Amino acid sequence: MTDPEISRDPEASAHARPSGAEAGRSGFVTFVGRPNVGKSTLTNALVGEKVAITSDKPQTTRRAIRGILNRPAGQLVIVDTPGLHKPRTLLGQRLNDLVEQVLGDVDVIGFCVPATEKVGPGDRRIAESLSGYARAKKVAIVTKTDAATREQITERLIEVDQLREDWAAVIPLSALTHDQLDVLSDELLAMMPEGPALYPDGVVTDESIEDRVAEIIREAALDGVRDELPHSIAVVVQDIAEREDGDLTDVFADIVVERDSQKGIIIGHKGSRLRDVGARARAQIEPLLGTRVFLKLHVRIAKEWQRDPKQLGRLGF
Repeated sequence: MTDPEISRDPEASAHARPSGAEAGRSGFVTFVGRPNVGKSTLTNALVGEKVAITSDKPQTTRRAIRGILNRPAGQLVIVDTPGLHKPRTLLGQRLNDLVEQVLGDVDVIGFCVPATEKVGPGDRRIAESLSGYARAKKVAIVTKTDAATREQITERLIEVDQLREDWAAVIPLSALTHDQLDVLSDELLAMMPEGPALYPDGVVTDESIEDRVAEIIREAALDGVRDELPHSIAVVVQDIAEREDGDLTDVFADIVVERDSQKGIIIGHKGSRLRDVGARARAQIEPLLGTRVFLKLHVRIAKEWQRDPKQLGRLGF
């Protein structure tokens, strides 16, 4: 997957704040952990807007998605990455490589563990691997406290605290209820180096409109599917075109799967499921584009694309 390297030089960024902006603290943070521990939900909660799709399916995030949080004390650039896992396909390996690249560039790494689940071997392995990124400060975050009992939260805090001796902070929170969210953002900003903001006020992500629309469609397509199908779904936006009267925007996109049987599942009986995917996606795309949307979805097959370097390249990985 191609992704621009993190750059601290504002002049090197297409979104750089104009010269003369007040200096404060600014820097990059990423959240790591097993798949489905709430990293994307936490990113969205901090940014205050949905910039990363969420799902209960593992490996929902497939790119390094940057969300920007502006506070009086400075600016946090939150890099949402895929969950670390044992790769079974070329796509999986490239996602892990992407995470490792990001970890080597950020100022702070937030290690996430859900309050509702005991710390396991996967958590310990990831926590130990953070020693390979010496320049970054490490923060332990116990997520999903809204769904846990007080006893569970206490147990997780003790378990997490014992994983490493160099935690700069250990913070329990709920991204859903925003409990302790300000505590986390204040702590993260205090750990950032002094420097100007890298993005201007009002920018919440550097994702293109096409990428955000593709992710919204993929999120809708993921809902209700199971087994291996979630991993086999990709979305490519072919065109976004505003009509002359400006009141309607045409969006044409392909939902890509790996096998004929998967295509049938996505389309559903007489197209019922595809219509449902389109309706749910359109409800989120219209506020993003600011117009009514005509959404045309086409389902196509790219056999074993997760394992094919050429297909992965065409799909942007």
